[in-house]
Amino acid sequence: MRYRQLGSSDIKVSVIGLGTMTWGHQNSESDAHQQIELALAEGVNLIDTAEMYPTPTHADTWRTTERYIGNWLARSGRRDEVVLASKIAGPAREPGGQLHIREGLTRHDRRNIVEALDGSLKRLNTDYLDLYQLHWPDRATNFFGLREYPYVEDNQSVAIEETLSVLAEQVKAGKIRHIGVSNETPWGVAEFIKQSERLGLPRIVSVQNPYSLISRLYEGGLSEFSHREGVGLLAYSPLAFGSLTGKYLGGARPQGSRLSSVYRTFTRYDGPEVDQAVSGYLQIAREHNLSPAQLALAYVINKPFVASALTGQTSLAQLRENLGALHITLDQEILARIEAVHQRTPNPAP
Repeated sequence: MRYRQLGSSDIKVSVIGLGTMTWGHQNSESDAHQQIELALAEGVNLIDTAEMYPTPTHADTWRTTERYIGNWLARSGRRDEVVLASKIAGPAREPGGQLHIREGLTRHDRRNIVEALDGSLKRLNTDYLDLYQLHWPDRATNFFGLREYPYVEDNQSVAIEETLSVLAEQVKAGKIRHIGVSNETPWGVAEFIKQSERLGLPRIVSVQNPYSLISRLYEGGLSEFSHREGVGLLAYSPLAFGSLTGKYLGGARPQGSRLSSVYRTFTRYDGPEVDQAVSGYLQIAREHNLSPAQLALAYVINKPFVASALTGQTSLAQLRENLGALHITLDQEILARIEAVHQRTPNPAP
């Protein structure tokens, strides 16, 4: 296993981290515990979760993933081996949405941050989190696959300096070691840094955004924050929901796959342009005797601005295959061919 510094923090994380958002829908508690144990045996130390997991979030399942992890931590006594990260949900993106999460009151204000954090700590059976993240921005902006900036005035948005002040109190209380953001924009990251410096508050050390062969928008504005400001990328969906394995080409939905079950209406990594790009990457993998998943992951984890790639898997076989990316070296010929595909079909999935 290889490890990298998590932004400007004092934490080192494995370059492949354990994503958990299927635990409670596609994966049982026993599955979750087996994945944790295999991952740790292979040197993975980062486990990333969220209060709303599993996704899609439902009233009868939200918080389940944290409980699964907490039960394993309580039983194993191995908390000190894990870099544990969780997230507070942001405001609902649709009117009347997320009423099951604190009655829909999910702004990043004092009441919600304290209540959400204390709930996560209780479910996870721990006194502290190594990293606490804002799952998506409080303000109206473009994220979760929205390409266009919405230009929506949101008078209820909580000011970033208020959110930072409450998080600083939680750091001082010992409940959080470091803070991060997720699904953020360049403006948002810049504003968090500016306000932390202006007010003398803790700086964000990470941003958890999508990054994969078919979604490289992070490079355009955010990668420089990773390089120059110590904000490491935790890359989610490095396999684009499994699309980069090729199993969804032509609208296929293999039985047991994510897009055949609870995520069947998910279209973020779907469409003819995605198929065109994926087909190009599959050809590269075939001609170099590489697993498509390992090709895609090796590309992500070898980017210097990536602190860790968070892989989600529903089986131990998939986890083993993903970990095999650690042993893949992409030579200049392969990288040049990847760039050629990217130039033909750049960022088909936002």
